[in-house]
Amino acid sequence: MKRWYLYPFSLGYRMVTGVRNTMYDLGIFKSTTFRTPIICVGNLSVGGSGKSPMVMYLAQFLSKHYRTGVLSRGYGRLTKGYAVTNYESNYKMVGDEAMQLFERFKNRFVIAVSEERVPGAKKVISDMDLDVLVLDDAMQHRAIKPGFTIMMTDFNDPYFKDHLLPAGDLRESRAGSKRADIIMVSKCPDELTEETKQYYISRIRPSGRQKVFFSSIGYDENVYGKEKILPDNNLNYYDILLITGIANPKPLVSHLAKFSQRVKHLKFRDHHNFTEADIKNIVAEYKKLGEYKLILTTEKDYVRLKTFDYLRDIVYYWPINVIIDKKEEFNQIILDYVRKN
Repeated sequence: MKRWYLYPFSLGYRMVTGVRNTMYDLGIFKSTTFRTPIICVGNLSVGGSGKSPMVMYLAQFLSKHYRTGVLSRGYGRLTKGYAVTNYESNYKMVGDEAMQLFERFKNRFVIAVSEERVPGAKKVISDMDLDVLVLDDAMQHRAIKPGFTIMMTDFNDPYFKDHLLPAGDLRESRAGSKRADIIMVSKCPDELTEETKQYYISRIRPSGRQKVFFSSIGYDENVYGKEKILPDNNLNYYDILLITGIANPKPLVSHLAKFSQRVKHLKFRDHHNFTEADIKNIVAEYKKLGEYKLILTTEKDYVRLKTFDYLRDIVYYWPINVIIDKKEEFNQIILDYVRKN
């Protein structure tokens, strides 16, 4: 248990979330179903479990076959309501995750935001004539009943070892995993043995209809700036100021250590809205570095940091992708669901 002294409060949290889920299970609270196939990507815990890379993977893959859309809450934006991301958008309007998707894929698929998922889903499906919609971080948004659910869980912090808030990091009880069609163990080490896979599967105890997959993070071979591209093996020539505003920067920190030991890490909270004071501090730390230096950040943080004039020409980002074990089987399950619905 992570915060055992808060366990009594977790009991109250369990009761509240349990009653809510029961109300949805019994149909007392309404869940809206859609004729258009909807794939939900979510998790049981707070913090980063690899949802964003999975949403990116699904949207990219499905857009090769179907007119695809992504709908997220638009967390961290300064606006409210429904919006579709376009060339006039910025992270303050649609949130950093939606902007990150658009920066990479442009109009390859539709990217919309709405804190009200049901009307948002209805509008984007109707207006954009979608064949399939991917819902980002919507496992607890039970007002929508997705046709297919992928639940992410971090290899290093799996839900079956966690506890409910506030003693642990679970947003609902472990029983919520039974709503998932696929449980994806994310951020696995590169060398994952079959013995370890079987251990995780035994702890997850999937039902007959559920499948368990494993995935890892794949880093690009280059880091990207406004006008420059640097091969990752050139990073050892630089003093690096690493800026992160994500839930779990440990994988990035570990990967960067393979290329450079001259790293200063400034860590901010997830979806941090950088202020002028933050930027002044970043610039001050940058100036302390040696002659050959750069600022490195995540793809998600880049869409915010590049808006500051001080940083635009000196900040680089490191793209990541999800690498799925048994990728062909996973892809076929996804295609089968969409085709049948």
